Amino acid sequence: MDRREFIKIAGISSIFGLGGLTAFGTLKGKLEASQTGPSQNPQALKAKRWALVIDTTKFKTEEDFKRCIDACHKAHNVPHITDNIKHEIKWMWTDTYEHVFPGVEDEYLAEKVKEMPMLVLCNHCDNPACVRVCPTKATFKRKSDGIVMMDMHRCIGCRFCMAACPYGARSFNYKDPRPYMKEEDMNPEFPTRMKGVVEKCTFCYERLAKGLMPACVEASNGALIFGDLEDPNSEVRKILSERHSYRRRPELGTRPSVYYLF
Repeated sequence: MDRREFIKIAGISSIFGLGGLTAFGTLKGKLEASQTGPSQNPQALKAKRWALVIDTTKFKTEEDFKRCIDACHKAHNVPHITDNIKHEIKWMWTDTYEHVFPGVEDEYLAEKVKEMPMLVLCNHCDNPACVRVCPTKATFKRKSDGIVMMDMHRCIGCRFCMAACPYGARSFNYKDPRPYMKEEDMNPEFPTRMKGVVEKCTFCYERLAKGLMPACVEASNGALIFGDLEDPNSEVRKILSERHSYRRRPELGTRPSVYYLF
């Protein structure tokens, strides 16, 4: 269902009042029906709640970060827009420690940590603020595994999700992104986007459905660990029980699913 159809039905609902609620209820049912989760492929990777652990000690050079970012962006046809920084599209990128962990830094923090770039992406929160504010359910938390999804076909470009996200993990297409993609680098298996929609990391749900790990994890040489947070025998649970970790702005109650090891 595209955005025009949604707006049309929502408009009818507002005109006809209670009678329109029936139409809107039908629409709501259709949207919820599309949230069923991963495919029935027997090789698909499944979890009750996917989580990503970033071992910052294993990122030694700029190339280590670039390898993960490039793998993500190439797999998802993320455009490389450089003519205006406000139009930049980012699924995964780096930022400074003080911006990633505001309020956690102090004067005695190790210099190497202060100066180290931090890999950032959507935190796939267990209590996502973006989901609560989206009027069309274009962004929703998948019930099967906790991935915070983004359906660009439903997005009406209101950017409420961008305002609600405390991590700045979403990008808006101010212009058609396709001219900024090189045809030889494009992934034909992942859809390109259009002007006027929001996009972000989706934990490579399309790769999980094929039995593959996220592209960034494959490219990280062990610096990124991905697994089921609800499984006590998973690799992520084991490493989190052995080493101290941080999450971004946990005081907000969003319960991020991305952990950082130092």
